[in-house]
Order: sequence, then C-alpha cells, then structure tokens
Amino acid sequence: MTTVWGLCLGAGLFLVWRSMWAGERAAHPRFSRWRANVADSLVQAGMPNVTPGALVAASVIAGGLVALTVGGLATSLPIGLCFGILAGRAPSALVAMRARGRRESMRTVWPDVVDNLASGIRAGLPLAEALSRVGETGPEQVRPAFEEFAQDYRATGRFADSLDALKARVADPVADRIVEAIRITRDVGGSDVGHVLRTLAEFLRDDARARGEIEARQSWTVNAARLAVAAPWVVLALLSSQPSNTAAFNSPAGLMVLAVGGAVTVVAYRLMVRIGRLPEEVRVLR
Repeated sequence: MTTVWGLCLGAGLFLVWRSMWAGERAAHPRFSRWRANVADSLVQAGMPNVTPGALVAASVIAGGLVALTVGGLATSLPIGLCFGILAGRAPSALVAMRARGRRESMRTVWPDVVDNLASGIRAGLPLAEALSRVGETGPEQVRPAFEEFAQDYRATGRFADSLDALKARVADPVADRIVEAIRITRDVGGSDVGHVLRTLAEFLRDDARARGEIEARQSWTVNAARLAVAAPWVVLALLSSQPSNTAAFNSPAGLMVLAVGGAVTVVAYRLMVRIGRLPEEVRVLR
C-alpha cells in the first residue's frame, strides 16, 4: 500500500512540474521562436519527422559519448569536455548545412514554380488545379509537396487548410508569399495575380543571380576562416595522443587556456558567420 501511495505522489509531483514547465515555455516567445526556426530547418534539411527535442537529445548524447571517449583515451576530463562540446554541436551543424544547401538549390527552382502557376492561371485553370498541376509538371524538387496538396484538397475539399499544410510541408519564405497571394486571390478576387506572379519570378531570378555571384566571390574567405577556427582543435587532438601533453591541461593554467581558447573560438566563429554570410529571408507569413 505504501508503494502505491508513493507512486501516486510521484506521478502527482511530475504532473505539477510538467504543467509549470509548459506554462513557462508558453510565457517565453523566444523559446517558441527557436522551436519554430529549428522545425523549419529540419523540414528544409529533409528531416520532417525529427522534432527539435529529438535534435537536442541527439546533440546531448553525441556530446556525452565523445566527452567520455576522448576523456578516457586522453586521461584528461577537460580535453574530453572540449571535444564533447564540439561533438554536441555536430547534429545542429549538419542540419543547418543541409538546410542551407537546400535553400540555395531552391532559389533556382522557385522562379520556375511561379512561372508554372502563372501559366496555369493565365490558361483559365482554377487556383486549386493550378497548384495541383505543379505536382505533375513542376520542378522535381517541389513535386512531392504539391502532389500532397492535391491529395489533401481532394480528400477534404478545404482549400485554406490544404494551403496551410503546403506551407508547413515546404517551410520556405518564398512559398509563403506564393501561397498567401493565392489565398488572397481566392478570398477577395482579383485579376492581377498573374502579373504579380510574373513580377515575383523576375525578382527571384535577379536575387538568385546576385546571391550566386557574391557567394562565389566570398566562398574562399569563409572556408579559410573555418579552417582557421578548426586548426587549434586539430592541434589539440594531436597533442592529446601523448600523456605528457594531456597532463598539462589538467592543471588550473591548462583549464584557463582551454576556456579562453574555447571562448575565442566561439566569438570568432560567430563573427565570421555574421560578417561573411548573406542575410536569409525569414518566414514572416508562417
């Protein structure tokens, strides 16, 4: 009987803690914004079934395993923690790299999608049919998303809900603008949607061309900066192979060297990313 009461008490305390934590999350818009941005990056990286919580868990597990492994091999806990932190950043870096690569490839695709929609609307097709047609004749990269839109619309007949599902499925600011233009046209009417879409296609092509030229010129600078950031930690990994070297980092002075080096690395890398990367569009029409 005492065990049952103990389990009930533990379950009650857990539910109280859970409700307080959920309320705290709801009260902080930064957490919601971070969660939405991570979810968009996962969709853009081709991992729509992975949640932000699962990504955080993978980072913690990877960092812990690497920290224990390196710390045991090098017989130095501070060195193990340094490489554990680097390994914990790896899953998020992989997602960001894949998402950035997909966004860059999609910049050349969206103008063709807009042209396809504009031609369908100019031919007199209904808006839903023009969107569904992209799943058949549009670029290969976006066909699955528009095919699923057509399936949703045929199954439910709810145009607005199908548009919302399409936006969540693509998670791209350009797609948000296209979808909202289509939504406004259906809700309030208008004969200028074709002209708006053609203007948008021209703007997207000019933007992709300018971005491609700038990124080609600065790519070598960004890669050199990344190499400069990674070089000290490669040297530390090589030094860790000798027990006499790792013993020096177990002292207070060695801890200070690792802490200052880690802080400088983080600051330098963030400055490099901020200065060397072009601004990305945000999903204001999420």
